[in-house]
Amino acid sequence: MLTRRGFLKGIASGAVAGLSLCGYAFAVEPYRLLTTHYAITPPLWPRTLRLRIAMIADLHACEPWMRLDQIAAIVDRTNDLKPDLVVLLGDFESRNRFVQRPVPRAEWARLLAGLKAPLGVHAVLGNHDWWDDWDAMARGGGPVVNRVALERAGIPVYENDAVRLVKDGEPFWLAGLGDQWAFWDRSPEHRRRFPHLWYEGVDDMQALLGRIGSDGPAILLAHEPDVFAEVPDRFALQLSGHTHGGQVQFFGYAPKVPSRFGQRYVYGNIVENDRHLVVSGGLGCSVAPIRFGRPPEVVVVELGDVSSSVGAGA
Repeated sequence: MLTRRGFLKGIASGAVAGLSLCGYAFAVEPYRLLTTHYAITPPLWPRTLRLRIAMIADLHACEPWMRLDQIAAIVDRTNDLKPDLVVLLGDFESRNRFVQRPVPRAEWARLLAGLKAPLGVHAVLGNHDWWDDWDAMARGGGPVVNRVALERAGIPVYENDAVRLVKDGEPFWLAGLGDQWAFWDRSPEHRRRFPHLWYEGVDDMQALLGRIGSDGPAILLAHEPDVFAEVPDRFALQLSGHTHGGQVQFFGYAPKVPSRFGQRYVYGNIVENDRHLVVSGGLGCSVAPIRFGRPPEVVVVELGDVSSSVGAGA
């Protein structure tokens, strides 16, 4: 029989457990930097072309949640992986009510310029890079300030543009799509008529395809993964961020995913009709400085004739 004392003890135990989970999500998991590996050979990628890509997504630099010393540690971890190339997948800063002060963009860009890879470091922008630049939002176009900071640090930024690279004598193309959520329309009328289409992008797939030659496979960089539902077969692989892997997950389920496809493209290596997508869980936090069930990660993708796949590691 449940007594009053037992009832109160149960409530107290539940409260302690809840506070412990909140403390872990707030003070522990956001700082558990992992390295996650994928080894894949998409059908459109030559088995003889071995390529090691490091993905950095959703940095969300800010004080105190993604400080300069944390960014330096991420750069060191990435360099230790010895990638052939590094891709930066957007959302470089964070500005919300939990942020005490911004990290100077010249400083985080300087640290990212310390990334080392024989085939270079390449970037696309994310929705927060647009949303946090009020001047760009007001004039309806870029360049946004984060793009300027990256390019001043020597890191090229691709917006519906591509570059031809060569590894071991074999060419391939790296293509960056403009952000799909660059501008928002939160008017009640728009939300009523288009509940899943609040945003207007600067993405132009046809222009991007026109920048890609025919002499090798192509990799698509797109901050938001949603375009994968209709991405042309010209791309052997798409690399994306944006979702943070849900940022908060319970038993593999993310209650909130910033995607019109819900859980479909929330995280990991997704294969549809022989097309491959890798979505990073990201590094920083958006909206609130918490993570649960999805620690921050640097992602490594091995392409070509690799012997096995491995999962997440410390």
